Amino acid sequence: MIRITTLFLIALTLHAAPAAGQGFAGLGTEVAGFATPQPAPQFDFPADHGAHPDYRIEWWYLTAVLEDADGTPYGAQWTLFRSALEPSDQQGWSSPQLWMGHAAVTTPSAHYHAERLARGGLGVAGVDAEPFQAYIDEWSMRSARERLPATADSLAALDLSARGDGFSYTLALDANGPLVFHGADGFSVKSAGGQASYYYSQPFYSVSGMLDLPGGEVAVTGQAWLDREYSSQPLSETQLGWDWVSFHLDSGEKLMGFQLRQSDGSVYTSASWITPEGQLTAFEDGQLNMTALETTEVAGRQVPVRWRVELPARGVDVEIAAVNRQSWMPTLFSYWEGPVSISGSHGGRGYLEMTGYGE
Repeated sequence: MIRITTLFLIALTLHAAPAAGQGFAGLGTEVAGFATPQPAPQFDFPADHGAHPDYRIEWWYLTAVLEDADGTPYGAQWTLFRSALEPSDQQGWSSPQLWMGHAAVTTPSAHYHAERLARGGLGVAGVDAEPFQAYIDEWSMRSARERLPATADSLAALDLSARGDGFSYTLALDANGPLVFHGADGFSVKSAGGQASYYYSQPFYSVSGMLDLPGGEVAVTGQAWLDREYSSQPLSETQLGWDWVSFHLDSGEKLMGFQLRQSDGSVYTSASWITPEGQLTAFEDGQLNMTALETTEVAGRQVPVRWRVELPARGVDVEIAAVNRQSWMPTLFSYWEGPVSISGSHGGRGYLEMTGYGE
């Protein structure tokens, strides 16, 4: 595992680390030879739930807002990232596919996290489309075939597990709504210059399971959201990071929104409003407003932990606040991520992710 980790670190340092003026984690860097997302995508499932080695960057990213029997809030994250050095795939140490896993559990008083790194082609990390499984070492996100109706999408029922220092979890996820496709039918534009990704989600999971923490096991229930996204240059060279939210509103509606911060202080925004039945309305740049209301020192840098989020076209004017302000992920590429409470025009729970602060 040391050799795998060393290779991953060297490769990312040489090929994907950000230079001055580039986007977070090199996502604004142009790389020749890779495929680029095009308008009017035609998704092919279950194949597109798997990996796309001809695209440079891809992730399977799940967040869960949870509570125990007493109503204490918790958050859980499970993410698998794929980054390619070249647009091909092969077995063994010469594979250009690099894998990184992140897992976390957040409580009101603690934030536990872990990271795994691996080289592709060695059987220790990857994603299979059918039957669906995403894995790195012993961490896994797998189709729960015994809970899947015969005609259901393979992401409709999942079993999720991960562990790290001081924590582990096993969660069962069952979707009660359809996949949704952001932007224009899954073509999600990220800048005025046209950088884009393919982006779809399953935001309708109900969750039950167990957290194992230093104080003992905690039975939890809640809701979860899975994001699937792949691209080759999703940011422009002038974008420094993003602020992203996903909301499970008490009304049954969902909201996903993000702003990408420009080097000149401006932002590029996008949002998706999702009905309880799964109908999605996309909102283009300028229709979502995210205003930082309060910052706090996190890992030696000032990070916003309370926001005002407005989507006037849907009457949304809410304040979100971190369940745990110190939800920092001190991973290879560090960022803030954790559950938030929602109050104002709508109530609910959600997740906040912020990148590029103090990098």
